[in-house]
Amino acid sequence: MPTRIHTLHVNFTGISSHRSYPIIIGRDLLADAGFYEDMIGDRPVVLVSNDQVGPLYASQVHQGLGEARHVTDVILPDGEAFKNIDTLDGIFTAALKDRHERRSVFMALGGGVIGDMTGFAAACFMRGVDFLQLPTTLLAQVDSSVGGKTGVNHPVGKNMIGAFHQPLAVAIDINTLETLPEREFAAGMAEIIKYGCIYDAVFFDWLINVRSQLLARDPSVLAEAIKRSCAIKAEVVAQDEREGGLRAILNFGHTFGHAIEQVEGYGAWLHGEAVAVGMLIAAKISANRGCLDASTVTELEQFLLYFGLPVAAPKDMDAAVFLRAMRTDKKVMSGQIRYIVLSALGKASIVDDISANEMTAVIG
Repeated sequence: MPTRIHTLHVNFTGISSHRSYPIIIGRDLLADAGFYEDMIGDRPVVLVSNDQVGPLYASQVHQGLGEARHVTDVILPDGEAFKNIDTLDGIFTAALKDRHERRSVFMALGGGVIGDMTGFAAACFMRGVDFLQLPTTLLAQVDSSVGGKTGVNHPVGKNMIGAFHQPLAVAIDINTLETLPEREFAAGMAEIIKYGCIYDAVFFDWLINVRSQLLARDPSVLAEAIKRSCAIKAEVVAQDEREGGLRAILNFGHTFGHAIEQVEGYGAWLHGEAVAVGMLIAAKISANRGCLDASTVTELEQFLLYFGLPVAAPKDMDAAVFLRAMRTDKKVMSGQIRYIVLSALGKASIVDDISANEMTAVIG
């Protein structure tokens, strides 16, 4: 039987209030007929997944949707290397060939790559249709499925082509974490740790205290960590939907991380792995500026290592290589690279004055 453990909301206000939506965390949600009935009624579905996740979980989604519904399955190749315009066109082609219309709902079953591409496809298809997020990786559950950022990569930069398009709902079935490879689980933990760093020092301390239960994938502890991570992101996104200010703090570690992904080749590093290194670089710069205790940097480094995450930049990337890659990042404004640093544990700020020398001191 489906079990809903936590329900929270992304609450937009004013003229954006119609874009508010629930985030539901529980067990056996993928097969929850009641959830689909509440969210989309009897509308047709374009179910997008990949060749790794689809065989594991698509049947559960079909069970929840029911046999009478018009459902088109789109199975994409797995991996960040396929997050591009060519792959996106496969979603459009399948939906058009199966005669889907504006009433249809796109559903993203998979990790962040599937969620980003499905959301972007939904934003573009017939100038915009509804979609649901069914994230199956820890990283997608706590980060990419919430907030409405969608898009694909370009050889020049990560997520450079996309749109803001909020989902109807996010259903997080923690059962999917039982089959998640260790490397991908660790990548998701990087994003969870990020929330403590930028927004909630108490949450950061709690995560350290329960790290052994998290590593063992204790369901109740995981559900609580996911809930708090989603609540932080929902609170930030509701205040700044299109990243005009506060929302930028969610990019802690990402400016450096995206550079790693671009230079090393999409898919060589998992997103969370690159973000882990990026967070530590940013934390070290924060400490060198006198804004963060050196002991906090050490604690963060040991925490990342506990989950098997990398803490050093690739050997072929010095400060000059990072700078060249980061100049093409979408967060560049008026020619200035924007970085997120910590003024204290749990408090982030946006700066644009990090020098090459500062980077060299922590990167080499």
